[in-house]
Amino acid sequence: MEEIEKFIGGFRRFQHKYFGEHRDLFAELQSGQNPKTLLIGCSDSRVDPALLTDCNPGDLFIVRNVANLVPPYEIDGAFHGVSSAIEYAVEHLEVSKIIVLGHSGCGGIQALMEASEPKTEANFIGRWVRIAEAARDQVKRELAHKSPDRQIRACEMAAIIVSLDNLMSFPFIARRVQEGSLSLIGWYFDILRGALYDFDQEKNSFQALVTSLKE
Repeated sequence: MEEIEKFIGGFRRFQHKYFGEHRDLFAELQSGQNPKTLLIGCSDSRVDPALLTDCNPGDLFIVRNVANLVPPYEIDGAFHGVSSAIEYAVEHLEVSKIIVLGHSGCGGIQALMEASEPKTEANFIGRWVRIAEAARDQVKRELAHKSPDRQIRACEMAAIIVSLDNLMSFPFIARRVQEGSLSLIGWYFDILRGALYDFDQEKNSFQALVTSLKE
């Protein structure tokens, strides 16, 4: 119960801030949402997109899943939670930016790299992270001589690029990108250093966007 009490206390502080000091914001949000950015992040408890970007409610439309992956565009009879959220953000909310936010120490990518034994018969995690198989195969091929930690970090970054490529497989996204009304962004959060990196498509590499305070 101690942890629940912490959450309740947090809600009271939220309530005081947004329904007291800044009540105009929620008065505006009551009529609907109008975020300009869709952020696809990891479910990892250490990587809260709104906290990391210091956003107000209504600023971000957020989708979180294991390893911040975007599946390819598919038309079938299966359930597609991530794809439906992407469709809603782009087609209904008409966001102008999509950010794929990856991070260091990602358990999903580690499971992909190490081919961990499934914990359940369904093996939901193993099946899901196979979306980034191309990233894993590239890393194992090109960095075979590097340490496992170095390979995992490289795969975490490469998986972001896979997700950006998969976003372009959605016709309604590709069309907007080509028209210039939608931009795709890849970010990598280094938990150890407290730094943020941005994927530079022209250089095909991640460049420091916000450096560590120690640098």
